[in-house]
Amino acid sequence: MERLQKIIAESGYTSRRKAEELITSNKVKVNGIVVNELGSKASYEDDIFVEGKKISFEPKVYFLLNKPRNVISSTSDKEGRKVVTDLINTKLSVYPIGRLDYDTTGLLILTNDGELANILMHPKNGVEKTYLAKLDKVFTMADYFQLKKGILVDDILTKPTRVKIKTKDKETSFVEITISEGRNHIVKNIFNALGYDVQKLTRTKYAFLTINGLNSGEYRSLNNAEVAALYNLKQK
Repeated sequence: MERLQKIIAESGYTSRRKAEELITSNKVKVNGIVVNELGSKASYEDDIFVEGKKISFEPKVYFLLNKPRNVISSTSDKEGRKVVTDLINTKLSVYPIGRLDYDTTGLLILTNDGELANILMHPKNGVEKTYLAKLDKVFTMADYFQLKKGILVDDILTKPTRVKIKTKDKETSFVEITISEGRNHIVKNIFNALGYDVQKLTRTKYAFLTINGLNSGEYRSLNNAEVAALYNLKQK
């Protein structure tokens, strides 16, 4: 017997965190009975249906995508817009780990490995993500030092791991920022709190992975060593 959300995640249907949401939303059945309590257990031989679909176990796959602008970080969209899974040539049911905004570009991992997704998204593991932001005006040194010390975003102290001014001119700046948290719109909100609008945002690095060598919309498979190294990011 194993926790139900873990079985769902290992099937590749979704991440463990999302599986927990589906369970508490009455969208999971085990042997024909709705199960909505976290901590409930099942076996791999049980008939488990999630959102009306029976889960099965597929080979694990891992893709690194350089996400283009105007693509949704999801597996479907009610408005019919292009989603990131449209860009991956696979018959397996992969999904993105975390998300990038519709207008944000850069590194996104897609997989059907729910256990790895849980490791990378869990706050306690503090996985670092690096972004390059184009700002609407010159980023001052005063704001640079303020950001290094940490600022309040939605009443929560946010302190980037690293901040680097890449280039600046009379009208704009490119600032590289590395963070380990995953709140929605966090990078945009960080700069908004300092009085800047982010005109363009690209995620250039996720843990040790980069988008080097990939044009916008291109992807590659992760190798075994990279997958093992991602698993090793789990805090003991």
